[in-house]
Amino acid sequence: MDDHQLTQLGRQTPGFASPDEAVLERAPNPQKGVLYLARFTAPEFTALCPVTGQPDFAHLVIDYAPAEWLIESKSLKLYLGSFRNHGAFHEDCTVAIGRRIVEVAEPLWLRIGGYWYPRGGIPIDVFWQSGPAPEGLWLPDQGVAPYRGRG
Repeated sequence: MDDHQLTQLGRQTPGFASPDEAVLERAPNPQKGVLYLARFTAPEFTALCPVTGQPDFAHLVIDYAPAEWLIESKSLKLYLGSFRNHGAFHEDCTVAIGRRIVEVAEPLWLRIGGYWYPRGGIPIDVFWQSGPAPEGLWLPDQGVAPYRGRG
Protein backbone atom coordinates (compact mmCIF):
# COMPACT_ATOMS: atom_id res chain seq x y z
CA MET A 1 0.00 0.00 0.00
CA ASP A 2 1.20 3.49 -0.85
CA ASP A 3 1.16 5.31 2.48
CA HIS A 4 -0.08 8.51 0.87
CA GLN A 5 -3.02 6.91 -0.94
CA LEU A 6 -5.85 5.89 1.33
CA THR A 7 -7.99 3.18 -0.23
CA GLN A 8 -11.05 3.33 2.04
CA LEU A 9 -11.60 6.95 3.11
CA GLY A 10 -14.25 8.68 0.99
CA ARG A 11 -15.23 5.45 -0.74
CA GLN A 12 -17.93 2.88 -0.17
CA THR A 13 -16.01 0.06 1.49
CA PRO A 14 -17.45 -3.32 2.40
CA GLY A 15 -16.58 -4.81 5.76
CA PHE A 16 -14.00 -7.53 6.25
CA ALA A 17 -14.68 -11.13 7.24
CA SER A 18 -11.80 -11.33 9.71
CA PRO A 19 -9.12 -9.17 11.35
CA ASP A 20 -6.46 -10.87 9.21
CA GLU A 21 -8.22 -9.70 6.04
CA ALA A 22 -8.89 -6.16 7.28
CA VAL A 23 -6.77 -3.33 5.91
CA LEU A 24 -5.63 -0.87 8.57
CA GLU A 25 -4.37 2.31 6.94
CA ARG A 26 -2.18 5.18 8.05
CA ALA A 27 -1.83 8.79 6.98
CA PRO A 28 1.02 11.28 7.43
CA ASN A 29 0.94 13.11 10.77
CA PRO A 30 0.64 16.84 10.06
CA GLN A 31 1.89 17.56 13.62
CA LYS A 32 5.01 15.41 13.32
CA GLY A 33 7.50 16.33 16.02
CA VAL A 34 4.81 17.48 18.48
CA LEU A 35 4.21 15.27 21.51
CA TYR A 36 0.47 14.71 21.88
CA LEU A 37 -2.03 11.98 22.64
CA ALA A 38 -4.83 10.85 20.31
CA ARG A 39 -7.68 8.70 21.60
CA PHE A 40 -10.07 6.33 19.87
CA THR A 41 -13.05 5.05 21.86
CA ALA A 42 -15.10 2.08 20.68
CA PRO A 43 -17.91 1.60 23.23
CA GLU A 44 -19.69 -1.09 21.19
CA PHE A 45 -16.87 -3.46 20.22
CA THR A 46 -17.96 -7.06 19.61
CA ALA A 47 -16.22 -10.39 19.06
CA LEU A 48 -17.20 -14.02 19.57
CA CYS A 49 -16.27 -16.40 22.35
CA PRO A 50 -13.95 -18.94 20.68
CA VAL A 51 -15.49 -21.81 22.67
CA THR A 52 -19.24 -21.13 22.69
CA GLY A 53 -19.59 -18.81 19.68
CA GLN A 54 -21.65 -16.43 21.82
CA PRO A 55 -21.09 -12.68 21.34
CA ASP A 56 -18.81 -10.77 23.68
CA PHE A 57 -18.98 -7.01 24.10
CA ALA A 58 -16.36 -4.49 25.18
CA HIS A 59 -15.69 -0.79 25.56
CA LEU A 60 -12.25 -0.19 24.03
CA VAL A 61 -10.14 2.90 24.70
CA ILE A 62 -7.03 3.29 22.54
CA ASP A 63 -4.56 6.07 23.37
CA TYR A 64 -1.50 6.68 21.24
CA ALA A 65 1.22 9.27 20.76
CA PRO A 66 1.70 9.57 16.98
CA ALA A 67 5.13 9.90 15.42
CA GLU A 68 5.31 9.98 11.59
CA TRP A 69 1.86 8.44 11.02
CA LEU A 70 -1.76 8.62 12.14
CA ILE A 71 -4.20 5.71 12.08
CA GLU A 72 -6.92 6.52 9.56
CA SER A 73 -10.17 6.30 11.52
CA LYS A 74 -12.46 4.75 8.88
CA SER A 75 -10.00 1.91 8.37
CA LEU A 76 -9.85 1.48 12.17
CA LYS A 77 -13.66 1.25 12.33
CA LEU A 78 -13.65 -1.41 9.60
CA TYR A 79 -10.79 -3.27 11.31
CA LEU A 80 -12.60 -3.29 14.66
CA GLY A 81 -15.82 -4.37 12.91
CA SER A 82 -13.97 -7.35 11.43
CA PHE A 83 -13.88 -8.91 14.91
CA ARG A 84 -17.67 -9.21 14.92
CA ASN A 85 -17.56 -12.79 13.58
CA HIS A 86 -14.09 -13.61 14.91
CA GLY A 87 -13.65 -16.01 17.80
CA ALA A 88 -10.96 -15.02 20.30
CA PHE A 89 -10.54 -14.60 24.02
CA HIS A 90 -10.78 -11.10 25.49
CA GLU A 91 -7.05 -10.94 26.17
CA ASP A 92 -6.19 -11.98 22.61
CA CYS A 93 -8.52 -9.42 21.00
CA THR A 94 -7.32 -6.53 23.13
CA VAL A 95 -3.59 -7.18 22.77
CA ALA A 96 -3.86 -8.07 19.04
CA ILE A 97 -5.58 -4.75 18.30
CA GLY A 98 -2.90 -2.78 20.15
CA ARG A 99 -0.08 -4.66 18.46
CA ARG A 100 -1.61 -4.25 14.98
CA ILE A 101 -1.93 -0.50 15.42
CA VAL A 102 1.69 -0.30 16.59
CA GLU A 103 2.79 -2.36 13.58
CA VAL A 104 0.99 -0.07 11.11
CA ALA A 105 1.36 3.41 12.65
CA GLU A 106 4.69 3.00 14.48
CA PRO A 107 3.64 5.46 17.21
CA LEU A 108 5.91 6.76 19.93
CA TRP A 109 3.64 4.98 22.41
CA LEU A 110 0.28 3.22 22.61
CA ARG A 111 -1.97 1.84 25.33
CA ILE A 112 -5.25 0.02 24.98
CA GLY A 113 -7.86 -0.69 27.62
CA GLY A 114 -10.36 -3.43 26.85
CA TYR A 115 -13.24 -3.14 29.31
CA TRP A 116 -15.22 -6.33 28.66
CA TYR A 117 -18.77 -6.87 29.79
CA PRO A 118 -19.39 -9.94 31.98
CA ARG A 119 -19.11 -13.44 30.63
CA GLY A 120 -20.33 -15.99 33.14
CA GLY A 121 -20.90 -13.16 35.61
CA ILE A 122 -17.28 -11.92 35.55
CA PRO A 123 -16.17 -8.79 33.65
CA ILE A 124 -12.64 -9.05 32.29
CA ASP A 125 -10.60 -5.88 31.77
CA VAL A 126 -7.44 -6.19 29.67
CA PHE A 127 -4.70 -3.55 29.42
CA TRP A 128 -1.62 -3.44 27.18
CA GLN A 129 0.89 -0.77 26.30
CA SER A 130 3.83 -0.68 23.94
CA GLY A 131 6.29 0.47 26.62
CA PRO A 132 6.78 3.38 29.02
CA ALA A 133 4.95 6.57 28.12
CA PRO A 134 7.16 9.34 26.74
CA GLU A 135 8.17 11.88 29.37
CA GLY A 136 5.86 14.87 29.31
CA LEU A 137 2.94 13.10 27.59
CA TRP A 138 -0.37 13.94 29.26
CA LEU A 139 -2.15 10.67 30.09
CA PRO A 140 -5.80 11.29 30.90
CA ASP A 141 -7.78 8.64 32.72
CA GLN A 142 -9.47 6.30 30.26
CA GLY A 143 -12.82 7.27 31.77
CA VAL A 144 -14.35 3.81 32.15
CA ALA A 145 -15.47 3.07 35.70
CA PRO A 146 -15.01 -0.36 37.28
CA TYR A 147 -17.88 -2.61 36.32
CA ARG A 148 -21.27 -1.50 37.64
CA GLY A 149 -23.48 -2.38 34.71
CA ARG A 150 -20.93 -0.88 32.29
CA GLY A 151 -22.19 2.05 30.33
